[in-house]
Amino acid sequence: MKRLKSLWVFMALLFPLLLPMGAQAVETKASYALLLDAETGVALFEKNADARMSPASMSKLMTVLMAFEALDSGAVTGDEEFFVSDDAWRRGGAASGGSTMFLKARSRVSVLDLLRGVIIQSGNDACIALAEGLAGSEPAFAELMTERAQELGMSRSTFLNSTGLPEPEHKTTARDLATLARQLINNHADYYRLFSERDFTWNNIRQTNRNPLLYANIGADGLKTGHTRESGYGLVASAEQNGRRLILVINGLNSKRERAREARKLMTFGFRNFSRDLLVEAGQSVTELPVWHGDEASVKVTTNQRFDIVTPRSGRRKMVATVTFEKPVLAPIKTGDRLGKLRVTLPGLVPQEVDLVAAEDIDKGNVFGRAIDSLIYLMVGD
Repeated sequence: MKRLKSLWVFMALLFPLLLPMGAQAVETKASYALLLDAETGVALFEKNADARMSPASMSKLMTVLMAFEALDSGAVTGDEEFFVSDDAWRRGGAASGGSTMFLKARSRVSVLDLLRGVIIQSGNDACIALAEGLAGSEPAFAELMTERAQELGMSRSTFLNSTGLPEPEHKTTARDLATLARQLINNHADYYRLFSERDFTWNNIRQTNRNPLLYANIGADGLKTGHTRESGYGLVASAEQNGRRLILVINGLNSKRERAREARKLMTFGFRNFSRDLLVEAGQSVTELPVWHGDEASVKVTTNQRFDIVTPRSGRRKMVATVTFEKPVLAPIKTGDRLGKLRVTLPGLVPQEVDLVAAEDIDKGNVFGRAIDSLIYLMVGD
């Protein structure tokens, strides 16, 4: 039976008793929104974050991820050149009237230049050329995109093309796009820098990066805008201030100006009204749990990893920390055995948890001691 045990420390001792800086409620005109602390994945604000939506060019981030992974695996190199098919030029080039890198049909272009064409210029032609170069055809590439998305936990995402051009079942969610952004940021640092480049010239045509937050002086360094008539205006963005990174997804806005204003407002809200604080160092003793049938009556538990938590500046005094564990904790116990969780709850945030593991070995007790434990357990339970 699962039981709750109070943590044997005053949590107030872990934080300075600061006067709260009142975090104000925030609203957005976006139809879909999610603001995350990038390191912990804790949501600071959300609105329809799990509703399926049309992502427009924001789905190009999945195309970019597939290319980054191909580069990292050695399947392709940055200077390897891909062929620009007539189809890529017709559906994604200048003749299409959509976002384009202005590739020439039947030319050959390096993978890194195609990536700049996708990331900075939002080129549909560059996306199709990458898809065909990596998978042979765009439909085959789209299947691989969906498979990879499922592997990453993007369970509500289906990709039918590499560009985000409208198709009825080409859908994702704000939460899935945030998961994708975290993957790009955390696992592809060498290539992630491409998202912060502000302009790129190809075929003597200079285009600027469409991400409005890159020009807002708030620490933004990525990721991707999107717009179609069906989806409205959207943005997946990330910014870092003082070593703390946030990820924002918004969609369904009415104009570029509204997108820029809402994005900046939400990012500013996140940085001003929340902080990330160290709660427990890796290996720091947290508490002791009672042991049954052991040669010791209790076992010390700790964490295998540093445990940082996101805290609203208006709600630190309302923090509640508890230890949860299955009882009885039976010997023998080996150092590192997972025995429970440390859970922290704060106003307006989902619970934040870390595993608790044994910090020491506990052997079985002698037969007499085990018999006494069993009798007590039968009589009074845990």
